[in-house]
Amino acid sequence: MPAHDSNSKMHEERMARFVDSGLYLVTSSNMSAGRTTLEIVEAALSAGVRLIQLREKNMPLKDLVPLAGKIRGMTAEAGALLIINDRIDVAMAVGADGVHLGQDDFPIRHARRLAPDMIIGASSHSTGEASEAELAGASYVNIGPLFPTNTKEWVREYLGIEGLEAISEVLSVPFTVMGGIKLNHIEALKRSGARVMAVVTAVTAANDPATAAGELLKRIRAPLPINH
Repeated sequence: MPAHDSNSKMHEERMARFVDSGLYLVTSSNMSAGRTTLEIVEAALSAGVRLIQLREKNMPLKDLVPLAGKIRGMTAEAGALLIINDRIDVAMAVGADGVHLGQDDFPIRHARRLAPDMIIGASSHSTGEASEAELAGASYVNIGPLFPTNTKEWVREYLGIEGLEAISEVLSVPFTVMGGIKLNHIEALKRSGARVMAVVTAVTAANDPATAAGELLKRIRAPLPINH
């Protein structure tokens, strides 16, 4: 059953908070300028970030589970949503709000059966992938990578604003955008309909992650200037 047809009240409440969050921080311990993921998350939460994805692709499971548990505690206390990347088992084990699944991860359809109340995100790089993800029951679809980025190995063309607009047009579920997003991209992204913007190094590698997160949030939430 597609997520957007779900009668789950918890799912609806989580998605309302998700769409309202504006900034979506994705962690990466090897791109945090020597700081721990816990330190980055703490800084982001202090700046008002209310949507965190724990993404530690190379971390052994024996380390990932306790880290996820600690971050679940921090996000719950702050009133923030926690999404776990790839691992629906870890997400369920720590009581996370959701899981984000890539093209080669656990199938969305089965994830939706296992966790009807959970936010289930899906990565997409084309209109076809985005449509398939929505049909399979994704709660939201991520569109990216938009701009050049070091956080993802990528051999195809970056999608840019045109790709974002083409893919978002085929979706009726909410979408997020990702890939090399910096402060100076925010206005153009908002004009193209983006509301939730996912970043990694714009916060994790910043000299002051809390300040960087705060500036991004402020720019995302500011009204668009009127073009004359």
